[in-house]
This record gives sequence, structure tokens and C-alpha cells, in this order.
Amino acid sequence: MKRLLMIVLVVFSAAAFGRQSAPEIPYESEHNFVKLPADLYLGEAAGVAVNSKGHIFVLSRGNTTGPAYGASAAQLLEFDADGKYLREIGKNLYAWSFAHAVRVDKDDNVWVVDKGSDMIVKFDPEGRLVMVFGRKKEASDENSGPWTHVNPPRPAVDGQFRQPTDVTWDQEGNIFISDGYINSRVAKFDKNGDWVKQWGRAGQGAGEFNTPHSIAADAHGNIYVADRGNRRIQVFDHDGVFLREMKIDVPASPDAQPWMGARPAPDGPTTMQPGAPWAICITPGPTQYLYTADGFPGRVYKLSLDGKMLGMLGRSGRQLKQFGWIHEMACPSENEIYVAELLNWRVQKLILHPIETRANTASH
Repeated sequence: MKRLLMIVLVVFSAAAFGRQSAPEIPYESEHNFVKLPADLYLGEAAGVAVNSKGHIFVLSRGNTTGPAYGASAAQLLEFDADGKYLREIGKNLYAWSFAHAVRVDKDDNVWVVDKGSDMIVKFDPEGRLVMVFGRKKEASDENSGPWTHVNPPRPAVDGQFRQPTDVTWDQEGNIFISDGYINSRVAKFDKNGDWVKQWGRAGQGAGEFNTPHSIAADAHGNIYVADRGNRRIQVFDHDGVFLREMKIDVPASPDAQPWMGARPAPDGPTTMQPGAPWAICITPGPTQYLYTADGFPGRVYKLSLDGKMLGMLGRSGRQLKQFGWIHEMACPSENEIYVAELLNWRVQKLILHPIETRANTASH
């Protein structure tokens, strides 16, 4: 009887706590990597991106001294590869309202997604505005205000965005925008900015979304969408055909604590469950990897593009190598990652140290 009980306990424990496992990846964080001028400060760091020269672009919810509601909270800053401050891009831009994401395309154009103005803007490498998507509500309109969640959801409109979240591109230059908190879709434009199509709607099924929060593309043009509210990453081809989903199911350790508030209950909001993808990025080839981060327990995960768990690192906290809600990531190489944190008002540069295999160890 005791033996049977032990077997049952072992099976139960494996099901409850061993759903997935991953090795811890050793890593370092460069202290004070981003060097700001004495009179300049970051607010919530919503986005980070890196161009071909190694320059770092930080999108911060700074540049505001206005009211808590209705302020213009977006500022785009550029730093060189050593973290030295270079310039501010788009100072007082009409699109700036509430920063959400920044990305750099293969030609070093800088794209910014603003959740508050419902706009996506493209800058050339010199910092000149060259393309605009979406339109913010006019302040002169009677009772003008932010979009609201209604049930049933409003039908999506071609070319109009309601709290968009991120942007990516395939090899042909087609543009894919995740949209977002109000709409639940991916919008596709061609390289010239002409509307092509959309896919997705609110829901939990394949091709449906609950806050598509981050988006990235691989070398084959497949589109990866961080479906945060459904706690999964969905993968599509560049025509929006559903291919597969990837889920992270590594339980939080019993002593894990969130950055603020009570520890999330297992049946609590999906957004704060372990593995719910807040941010994703995909490394360059020839072998590509996907990195993603969650809000609790505040970890970064490394996956193969077919969804195999390869490793993880970090936890919530305020110290170096700890994280406070990673909102966006940039991964210019397999072992160099930049993370933008909302709650700690900073960007960290992480250097990963892969664990040597037995074969490598034996050869030395």
C-alpha cells in the first residue's frame, strides 16, 4: 500500500511540477550600460532595438511632466554600441502618446509603435519620418477619448488601429503589425505600405488572439505572435495560415515572488502566469533561436523555432540580473540580449554563457 501511494505521489508530482524543465543559463548584465546625459532620465522602458552598427534604440515612457492621464509619454533615444548617448529622434512628434515598441528592419529603418495614438511610424536611418500607419483620435472631437473594450468587439477596420503593439517584416519587406489590446488581429501591408489583408479575431482557438502583444519573423518569413492572454506563441506563414503553437509550461519555484503584489494564483489572470509571453525576439541565422519573457516569475526563456525548451534565466526583482516586467527584447546574436523593463525604468544588456557540452569539455 505504501509503495502504491509513493508511485501515485511521484506521478502526481511529475504532472503538477515537472511539466517542462529547462537548464539555467549562466549570464551577466553590464552595469549602467546605457549612459544617459546628466539631465536626461528614462521612464518606463517600453522598447529596445539594435541596428546593424550595434546602435541601441530605447523607447521610453519619458518626456512627460503632464497629468497621469492624457500625458504624452513617449521618447525615442539612440545610443552607440558602447551605450553612449547619441541623440533623441522625433522630439515632440505628433504620434507620441504612450510608447509600446521599437524595431529596426534589415535596412536600419527605425519603426515605433505607439499604443496611445494608435499609430505606427517609420524613420529612415537619418531619423527622418518616411511612413505613417494609423491615425489617432482628434482631440477636437466631442467626448474624444481612448478606445474602450466592448462586447461583442468592434469589427476591425482596414488600416485603422486600436492600441497596436508591435511590428515585423518578412524577407520581401511585407509589414506585419500586431493589433493589439482592442482589436485582436495581425494586419499585413506590402513593402510600399499598401494594405494586403488581416487575420485573427478575439478568442482562444487557432488563429484567434487575446492580446497579441509582440511579433517577430524568422528567415523563412514565418510570423510568430506572442498571444499573451492565451499564454502561447502562435506561428503562421506570411499569408496568415496557422502552422502551430508553442507553449511554455515551466512552473514557478515555490519561493518565487512578483515584482509587486501578491503571488499570482494558478487560476488568476493568464497574463501573469509563468510562460505567458510578454515579449519575443528571434536571433539571426544560420541557426535561429527564439527568446521570450514573462511577467511572473520574471524569466527569459530560450527556445528552438519548433518550440523545444533549451534554457531559461532570471527572476523578478530590482537588482542587476533581475527583471521588472520585460516589455520588449532585442537579440542581435544568440548570446547577446537587450531587455527593456517597465517597472525598473531601464535597459539591461545580457551576455549569456552557454553550458559546455560533454563533447566540448572532453576535447579540452
